[in-house]
Amino acid sequence: MSTTTLGPLVDTHAHIYLTDQPLVGDASHRPERAFTTEDYLRTLDDHGVLFGVIAAPSFLGSYNDYTLDALTRHRRLRATAIVEPDIDLHSLKAMDAAGIVGIRFSLRGYSGLPDLTTPSYQRLLRRVADLGWHVHLYAEGDRIAALAPQLLKSGVNLVIDHFGNPNPADGENAPGFQAALNGIQTGRCWVKISGPYRSPGCDHGALAATLLRQAGTERLLFGSDWPFVGHEDEITFQNTLDWFDSFVPDAAARDEIGRTAARLYRFA
Repeated sequence: MSTTTLGPLVDTHAHIYLTDQPLVGDASHRPERAFTTEDYLRTLDDHGVLFGVIAAPSFLGSYNDYTLDALTRHRRLRATAIVEPDIDLHSLKAMDAAGIVGIRFSLRGYSGLPDLTTPSYQRLLRRVADLGWHVHLYAEGDRIAALAPQLLKSGVNLVIDHFGNPNPADGENAPGFQAALNGIQTGRCWVKISGPYRSPGCDHGALAATLLRQAGTERLLFGSDWPFVGHEDEITFQNTLDWFDSFVPDAAARDEIGRTAARLYRFA
């Protein structure tokens, strides 16, 4: 490890991908630069972060091969996967053994909502719950608000990205943020203090303070969002650490958030 200072115990949100992988037809991003497993691990080492979690990028759809290879080679990594709703139990169990800990609905910029009432989704969500996984949700705030209660009712654990994707006009009343607060009360929902640049103009410090008051450190997670898809040359990993220090100024609370992540992502 090439740093003399320690960062957060776990970075719960990063992406790895190459430039020649198969993309979904309506991909919201078409990468022109590769960000490899080795690039990410080097970044973690440079900033004193021990563990990392790969979030399945929307533009790869259910192509999880590169992530699964990374998990096989590096036990300091965990990941979420995007899967088809009719995936079989054997495949899910193989993913579980490799280090997948949840499925991701990455919907921002894509039309429509998954119909969670269909038999395929009902079966998938039951299997996610039985495996002890979670659903990792990223969407516009109103769609988070629509999906979060359905997901929690199904019995799965839920992780909501990027403060619930708030907008500055609504602030704490933003529907995704309110859905996050409501979800926390169930004891089966976690919220990522991550990606403030994806909701510019919001007072993320105030949002973090509200989350800390209502959730404590048991339902909050730090995520870098490396390599900052679409903003690769504007944001640095150090920026994300500085934001985390600003949003959660108490070092002991930051440490507790790290331990929360270690438990949720099965590092502990």
